Amino acid sequence: MRTLVPLLALIPLLSACSSHDGDTNQSSSQNNSNVTMTSPHSGNLSDGAALTGGDFARNENALRFIDYMVDKHHYDRSQLEYWISHAKRLDSVISLMDRQAPTPSSRPSGPTGAWLRYRKQFITPDNIKNGVAFWQQHATALDRAYQLYGVPPEIIVGIIGVETRWGRVLGKTRLLDALATLSFDYPRRSEYFSRELETFLLMARDEHVDAHELRGSFAGAMGYCQFMPSSYKSFAVDFNHDGHINLWDPEDAIGSVAHYFQANGWTPGDAIAIRGNGQALGLKYGFENRYPVQALTAAGLKPTKSLGTHTEASVLRLDVGTNYEYWYGLSNFYTITRYNKSVHYSMAVWQLGDAVKHAVEESNTSTRVASNY
Repeated sequence: MRTLVPLLALIPLLSACSSHDGDTNQSSSQNNSNVTMTSPHSGNLSDGAALTGGDFARNENALRFIDYMVDKHHYDRSQLEYWISHAKRLDSVISLMDRQAPTPSSRPSGPTGAWLRYRKQFITPDNIKNGVAFWQQHATALDRAYQLYGVPPEIIVGIIGVETRWGRVLGKTRLLDALATLSFDYPRRSEYFSRELETFLLMARDEHVDAHELRGSFAGAMGYCQFMPSSYKSFAVDFNHDGHINLWDPEDAIGSVAHYFQANGWTPGDAIAIRGNGQALGLKYGFENRYPVQALTAAGLKPTKSLGTHTEASVLRLDVGTNYEYWYGLSNFYTITRYNKSVHYSMAVWQLGDAVKHAVEESNTSTRVASNY
């Protein structure tokens, strides 16, 4: 089988991952009209259901999943049984997922510097330097993605930088182990992760790769851009035209991120967020809530520059320690939140990408000046 990532065993722990694990209702691209089961966890076990060993040998969810894949996708049963019998149940994955579960928390009464602490994880001199190197190495692909999808290089670079430090932190968990554990032994999200495992195994079959070899995040996110399998299915593209879609290839990842943003409503050339003066008293903060500009003005917030044709915006509040910054969140900012539903994440993507852009421009200027002597 073709190997996408022969060196992934050497990759360090993932430190930043947006799992893109929102539920999806998308159906498989290989639907069969004779399907008898509607879910990987539904239906009766067939007489042929069996696993010869491994951590999931007696797991009925795993056995039903195999029947489902054979019924719906005509997947080779012996191949599935081999892969799943060699998959490992990872207690560490369940523990990490439990930490992601929402828990009640009391909000502090005043600013504590939460945004500054988050920001400094990503926007550092070394990280910007590495981002410049990535941009310069892949400038042609970034420019082509901009021309094709309308998404500027700094946004693509920002996403890949926050997600994987431009390929330096891709994750070391075997994806089959992670997805099998969450599909078969994590009831809280089993339906969702069973669909992700389904799509992951279809990808392995279509791309002729060994499902045991692929590594990524503990939640199943893959490659430079940390797509979940469902995002791979919907948005990943063969951007280097080699006949394969490989998210561990930076060029395919660049094109796939750009395609994701285009499909989620990115408006080429439009602003992302505008700094505000004052504050919006009585209004809810966050990208989920949008208000007419007149309502924001009446609440005490004014933009520091023109909002262009925008007639409504969300109010973004960033805790900078001594006080709060207030921003008008526009439609392109909302599009960034489709990648990860966090104001901090989306602002870090934008500001990191912008910092790298300015550093690239300074480097290009210095190179042109030096060439004149």
